[in-house]
Amino acid sequence: MTRYGFPGAPAREDEGRGAALFALARAWAAGVVVLLFTEYVQATVVYEHVATAARMETFGGRLLLIHLPNALCIALAVWAAARIHRPPFRESAPWHLTAALTVPIAAQLLNMGLQWERLSVEGLLMSNAVLVVGCVAGCAADRLQEDA
Repeated sequence: MTRYGFPGAPAREDEGRGAALFALARAWAAGVVVLLFTEYVQATVVYEHVATAARMETFGGRLLLIHLPNALCIALAVWAAARIHRPPFRESAPWHLTAALTVPIAAQLLNMGLQWERLSVEGLLMSNAVLVVGCVAGCAADRLQEDA
């Protein structure tokens, strides 16, 4: 028997002391790449072509053109990071949540730190609500794909 309990399965060479940290770093890298790409697409497509001043004046317009696309970007980044986080480290809930949620939470903290003076109450509340919704949706997508 091998370490994984399957006859004939090879033991991994990269399961030394730094393997868990390397698995986290890979998941974070995937999350960063997906978050940057999706935010770039959102900025170039939505903000430049769809968002007009008249549409952005109403709460519904901001919800449809800013907050929902942001939730989708966060959900995709969480899902990508969670999918890249490999077994056996993904079996530990704290490690797996750290791998999946660190990038969007760090991006939110950076964004809030850089724009603190310009944040309105609506912007602060909605951006944090979008973060929670995106993280929950990304984790749920990972969980559903894992169970299937």
